[in-house]
Amino acid sequence: MNFFSLKGKVAIITGGNSGLGQGFALALAKAGANIFAVSMAEDNNVTKELIEAEGVKFHLMISDITKDGACKQVVDECLETFGKIDILINNAGIGINVKDVTQFTRFQWDKMVSVNLTAPFELSHEVAKHMIPQQSGKIINTCSLFSYLGGQWSPAYAATKHGLAGFTKAYCDELAQFNIQVNGIAPGYFATDVTKETRANPESNQRVLDHIPANRWGDIQDLMGTIVFLASNASNYVNGSLVNVDGGYLVR
Repeated sequence: MNFFSLKGKVAIITGGNSGLGQGFALALAKAGANIFAVSMAEDNNVTKELIEAEGVKFHLMISDITKDGACKQVVDECLETFGKIDILINNAGIGINVKDVTQFTRFQWDKMVSVNLTAPFELSHEVAKHMIPQQSGKIINTCSLFSYLGGQWSPAYAATKHGLAGFTKAYCDELAQFNIQVNGIAPGYFATDVTKETRANPESNQRVLDHIPANRWGDIQDLMGTIVFLASNASNYVNGSLVNVDGGYLVR
């Protein structure tokens, strides 16, 4: 079981102060990692209390990682705070839905590309500069079922998640020689604040459940084992892969 230990490791998690990102942070903390969370939302101390209760250190940086130079600032502050970087989870992402595809604008497209695709590239680029000399590291990208599917009402979401899957494979090809593993985790439909309206509507809720063999929405705890696996030595020969955590959604 020592293969799964993250004791003494340092993890950067974007969007790590809420939702799935908070769940990822808590999972890594339970395995022993110190957490450097990046968020645009002001701290409400909830994540800090959850993480520090596990006996590890927590640092929150408020930053818009789409701004020029922001990703380098994240890396610099993490190094100043903890002295190293072992794990990067590119989790921050947004979705903008417009029912009429002809009303989806260039502005909306550019915003989603900058958050969902460009920021993960820039942060991975900065982190790789430090992982290569240490000859170790884990980069984990939060992909999606829409890394495989088309999806209605948001062409940019599917396009960016497909792009993130491709980026995962490309960076694996570049960094595997340095003992750096680059993988993706693809959550299915999870019970979070983002999906609250869908779950509250009986029709849309049932439409989702009809597509899931497990016949339930995912709980954040369902992701914890997978994220620890991908961040730990247990996955040292897993590289360039997308791990689907979806209750079987993609098989139906």
